[in-house]
Amino acid sequence: MTAAGATLFAVLGAALVGVGLFGLLSARHLLRRVVAFNVIGSGIFVFFGAAGARGTGAADPVPQALIITGIVVALAASALAVALVVALARTRGAATLPDETAPEDRAP
Repeated sequence: MTAAGATLFAVLGAALVGVGLFGLLSARHLLRRVVAFNVIGSGIFVFFGAAGARGTGAADPVPQALIITGIVVALAASALAVALVVALARTRGAATLPDETAPEDRAP
């Protein structure tokens, strides 16, 4: 991979982290927050892949191993998060965060 290609992938990874961070902060629905968190993770994986690229065409195996391990951990964490959101939605009837300004959402 050329230096320009690695830079492009690094910028793409940073953009994915930015988009995911915006989604994480702006979304009230919990499933959207889980997806935004996964987008952040994907951006970090792309950035690690760009950082592990060498100019000779061979890639460093350590970042590749970290990326593969991270993908497996992210899949397990996403499955757990979705299961918790589903359980919350069944219990409360909604999978959104409570509105702190509404008086009916305040704890007694």
